[in-house]
Amino acid sequence: MVVKTLLRAKLGSALFWLRSSDVIGGLGLSVVVGVASGFSAIALRWLIENCQAAFFDGGASFLSFLGQYYVIIIPVVGGLLAGPLIYYFAREAKGHGVPEVMEAVALKGGRIRPQVAFVKAIASALTIGSGGSAGSEGPVIQIASAAGSNVGKWFRLPDERVKTLVACGAAGGVSAIFNAPIAGIFFALEVILGRVVGRRFAYVVISSVVADFIARAFWGDTPVFIIPEFKIASNWEIIFFIVLGILAALVAVAFIQLMQRSEGFFDSPKIPAYFKPALGGLAVGLIGLYSPDLFGVGYTGIGKAMAGEFVLVTLVALLVLKVIATSFTLGSGGSGGVFAPSLFMGAMLGGIVGIASHNLFPAITGPAGAYSVAGMAAVFAAATRAPFSAILIIVEMTGDYAIILPLMTSVVVSTILARALKRETIYTEKLVRRGIDIRREDIGDLMRTITVRETMTKNFPTVSPDTSIEELLKRFRNTTHHGFPVVDLYGNLVGIVTLEDVERFQEIQGQNLTVMDIATKSPFVVYPDQSLHELLNAVGEDYGRIPVVSREDRNRLVGVIRRYDIIKAYRAKLKEAPPKTRDY
Repeated sequence: MVVKTLLRAKLGSALFWLRSSDVIGGLGLSVVVGVASGFSAIALRWLIENCQAAFFDGGASFLSFLGQYYVIIIPVVGGLLAGPLIYYFAREAKGHGVPEVMEAVALKGGRIRPQVAFVKAIASALTIGSGGSAGSEGPVIQIASAAGSNVGKWFRLPDERVKTLVACGAAGGVSAIFNAPIAGIFFALEVILGRVVGRRFAYVVISSVVADFIARAFWGDTPVFIIPEFKIASNWEIIFFIVLGILAALVAVAFIQLMQRSEGFFDSPKIPAYFKPALGGLAVGLIGLYSPDLFGVGYTGIGKAMAGEFVLVTLVALLVLKVIATSFTLGSGGSGGVFAPSLFMGAMLGGIVGIASHNLFPAITGPAGAYSVAGMAAVFAAATRAPFSAILIIVEMTGDYAIILPLMTSVVVSTILARALKRETIYTEKLVRRGIDIRREDIGDLMRTITVRETMTKNFPTVSPDTSIEELLKRFRNTTHHGFPVVDLYGNLVGIVTLEDVERFQEIQGQNLTVMDIATKSPFVVYPDQSLHELLNAVGEDYGRIPVVSREDRNRLVGVIRRYDIIKAYRAKLKEAPPKTRDY
């Protein structure tokens, strides 16, 4: 018993420090989230590989009577399994996952339901393993972010610290799945939090490093892609990388547009939601007849493009078909990410530009494989508007810094042009269709700019303490208000009375009750110079109206603030607030 008591005391002390200390708790919990992120990536990759083997190896045997056409059926079966799972257990798990994490950070204090992680893992393994054109990075980000969110909720941390742990999970997920710790850090800051430098930067770094360490312990530190040796053939070659950046922006914008139209098409209520991924799977199965490289994450196809194994016509076909296949997979509600498909598109586009430029100008251009590498970064950067992440992740995935200058050129050009052509990114487009614009100021930040004084209703009707209940009921009916401040003969606030107070005392019969008999004495009050952020943090949902009193004289009523007033002020301020912008 003594040992158990001591252990409980030690554990309680440790939990207290993790919860209460911003520094010690932040460091400790970022390590915990990093570990969870690393193992999430390992588990997801294991699930995908086993599903892929079951679907394609087992399917080839079971459906051998169909010959090569068996591949049409496989993605349909995956959709039939993933669709109901998502629909009935966690609808946030459909699609590419990152927008849902961004929404949770912007609007929900970083809160993500725990079942999302489990459903996302299984649904993504079924979708990708059965040939759905999607990547594993989106699911890993959502799964690891959910882990960070629930660690924060378990320790009852405030919203800002929960958001930090969500970012830690996102960084760890990218770091582990791609062996790219630096890119993971910048992706979390650039995309999930929307700011490159934050005061909790160190915690995101720690989580990313821990996750990468775990992944390398299982998979080693071999780069994801091995690229041919590259060096710029001449200074004139930079022109072709600029052209590549321009074309990458056009491809990315076309991809965003097609994804939007596909999601709009599959939003039709005439089709049962749980059946939609199967329809998307049928389209992918038909497309996959052209080339097996169009199935799944497509890393094999990317490697072939960098090695120069595809001819020009094949590259064009693979580029177009990958855009269509990914739009059908994710637009129909399948589960997976857009990162790997973006890399595939970029690799094919880069190969096209590389072959064309080398055929036209062989003396001043290098191998086409280098263009495929730059194209991967350029298309991803244009689609997500995350140039830092795009540059770093390609460099870390290939382990080659020799190509960084032309790669940066293509990325900058594609990002600037894509921004000019299309306001939304591949992530924010989905949110905007739901009526969510996360580029505007965060709700909490916006509420800090609005004071109670500019929101409250002045000269609000009041009642005296000796008003009868019958007279009070008449006032309620005539004014449509559901509550009044109670003010004495000297103008001092002595309470607040509501319709609920009347209903609570209606059972008392035979007594001549007055307002003061049923009113709430010493009510909660606020001051005119307080912000709505302070107000909302201080009160719960039970307050429909709050008296506003002078800071100099707490008894002097100067107004009343209601839920209606707060909503009206927020909407007005939201219209004035400029969208969040980045400097690129």
